[in-house]
Amino acid sequence: MENKISIQATKEGFEKSFAEGKLYDRQTQDAKHLSQIIDSLQLKPNAKVLDLGTGTGYVALAIARRYQEVRVVGLDIVKKTLAKNTESAKQEGLINVVFISYDGENFPLQAGTFDVVVTRYALHHFPDIRSTFGEISRVLKPGGELFIADPTPNDDDTTRFVDDYMKMKADGHIKFYTLSEWQQLGQSVGLKTVDFFETSITFPRLISTAVNYEQIKEKHGQQVVDSYGVHVSDDGRYIFITQRVLNVLFTKEQLGR
Repeated sequence: MENKISIQATKEGFEKSFAEGKLYDRQTQDAKHLSQIIDSLQLKPNAKVLDLGTGTGYVALAIARRYQEVRVVGLDIVKKTLAKNTESAKQEGLINVVFISYDGENFPLQAGTFDVVVTRYALHHFPDIRSTFGEISRVLKPGGELFIADPTPNDDDTTRFVDDYMKMKADGHIKFYTLSEWQQLGQSVGLKTVDFFETSITFPRLISTAVNYEQIKEKHGQQVVDSYGVHVSDDGRYIFITQRVLNVLFTKEQLGR
C-alpha cells in the first residue's frame, strides 16, 4: 500500500511539473549531458531500447532522432504526458518510438526483449528499487546494457541532507544512491558494472516550494549545505543546489558465465 501511495504522489507531482513546462525543462534539460548519455550507449542497428521513467520523452525522442533504425519504448506512469509525447513524435515523423504507461511496479513487457535500458533522473522516485532492478534485468537480453544517470549524495553528506531537501517537493522522492549501492543492486540481479563517470546538475527550485528549508538546514548543518553550493537567486525567486550525478553502465551477464 505504501508503494502505491508513493507512486501516486510521484504521478501527480510530475504531471503538474510537466504541465508547467519551462521551469521543469530549466531544471533538468542539459544538451551536453544528453549527448554523453547517448554516446555511451553505442547503439547498433535494430537495437531495442527502453527509456525507463521517460517523462517528457527527453531521452527517448533524442535517441529516436539520432538512430532512426533503432526501436525505442518510453515507459512511465504519467499518462497525460505520454499522450503529448506520442503527439510530438507523430508531428516529427518519428515512427521508431512509442510511449506506454504502467503501474509503477510491473513492466508490461516481455522478458529478454531489450538490448538497452536507459534511465535518467528517475530511479530516485521508485519506492521498491530492488523490485525495479529485478524488472530491468528481466526485460534485458543476456549481454544487454543498463545505463543509469541519477544524482548522488556528496561524500560528507552522511545524514542525507540532499534527500530531505528534495522531499520538500511532494513528487515522491525516495533517495539518491551511491555508486556502491548501485553496484550492489546490479549484482543482486546479474548486472555487472562496466564503467561510470560523473557529471553535475545545478537545480533551481521556486523558493515558494522550499517552505521547510531553514529547518532542514538547521538539522544537517551549514557545512553540508555549503558543500552543495546552495544559494538564493538575486531576485529572491529561486533557490539553487548543485548535485553530483552518477552515470553508470551495467551489462547483463551472459548465460553460462
